[in-house]
Amino acid sequence: MHFNFHFTTVEVIWTLTFAAHLVLLVVLMGRERIRRFPWFTAAIVLTALRLLASRLLFDRLPRLTLSETFIVMADLSAIIGFLVLVEVARRVFGPASRRVWIAGTIVLLAIGGTVVAFWGKWPAWKTISLSTLLGRLEVMQLFAQRAGLLVDSVTVALGVVVILFGRRFGAGLRSHPQQIMIGLSTASVSQLAVQTIWQRIATNTVPHSMAEYQKVMDLREKIFNANGVVFICVLVWWIVCLWIDEPGATQPNAVPATEPAQLEDLTGVEGPGSDAEAS
Repeated sequence: MHFNFHFTTVEVIWTLTFAAHLVLLVVLMGRERIRRFPWFTAAIVLTALRLLASRLLFDRLPRLTLSETFIVMADLSAIIGFLVLVEVARRVFGPASRRVWIAGTIVLLAIGGTVVAFWGKWPAWKTISLSTLLGRLEVMQLFAQRAGLLVDSVTVALGVVVILFGRRFGAGLRSHPQQIMIGLSTASVSQLAVQTIWQRIATNTVPHSMAEYQKVMDLREKIFNANGVVFICVLVWWIVCLWIDEPGATQPNAVPATEPAQLEDLTGVEGPGSDAEAS
């Protein structure tokens, strides 16, 4: 018996990624993690919407409208990504003093700003214009790219800090904030590695024929597919870690063991089994 699968690697990765997002959202809702990590949940929802939009809207909308939609979503993703870092940092380093917070924020932003400043080429400011729609879209796209790069850089740096010092503030390896941060850092490292590799290939490779050009494009697809596989592994990590309760955590719907006795004291009504004990 022969099985014929008419799915490309990109389609398989897209399906697994979207399914993993849905499962993660179910875990966040079912295990009541949304209240503790609202911005992280919002980031997962937005990423799932971007995946769904890429499948449903591509080749079905005018190119300009499609560009506007995805550029706006990319800007929102960068902003929410930064808020996720603030949320996780507050959960890990909440007991830290204000001086530590200020010093740490300055150092992390300095690292991220340095990476953004020296990463790739900036467009000439004279070519940037806000008077036209295309000009505004270019500015928004530039913001999405640079803000995303800033978030990835700060994520890697913050991940190292959380792993090294998180236990001192009560956020060890089995805590949800550190587990989320490990996943974020892994995804950011993979993203930065992919961008670095592709930039070097695109800069140093000059195809002289259609066959060479297609070979470069095939290599690009393999690199981005590998990044997609890494992100799927990160999603699975989050699903497993967020499903398991932290050490010492109580079930949200659990009934305290002292509740029947307290109820009896307050109401004067004898609890279950009192007749048997009296007899």
